[in-house]
Amino acid sequence: MEFLLDRLLKEVTFKMSRSGGKGGQNVNKVSSKVELNLDIKSSSIFTDNQKELLFIKLVNRINTDGVLQVITEEERSQFRNKSRCIDKLIIILTNALHQAKPRKPTKPKRSSIEARLRSKLLLAKKKIIRGKNFED
Repeated sequence: MEFLLDRLLKEVTFKMSRSGGKGGQNVNKVSSKVELNLDIKSSSIFTDNQKELLFIKLVNRINTDGVLQVITEEERSQFRNKSRCIDKLIIILTNALHQAKPRKPTKPKRSSIEARLRSKLLLAKKKIIRGKNFED
């Protein structure tokens, strides 16, 4: 499913805070941690069936209010973390809404069955020839 970025960004809210970890003084001064929130329950982008599918597949990522959260603090820049959050959100939604095609069961071809049986027979003959002869 393709997502229109402008429609998606209208329904997304961002929350910035100070990031932990490495970064020296930059960590103490700059709010580079980005938390992206998407309210799936009240979203107009998804149909009801898609919302149900999202709630089923993303049960560990969606909180009790029906909000999907994506948090990024990998970069030192707030802008890069924001774009990384958006990329993660698109990947998460795409993977959750992807539906695999149903598998069509097939039978093996006659030639492949014959080739398999022929190779089994050759291997069995080889083992018989290599076996010890106790009659001698």
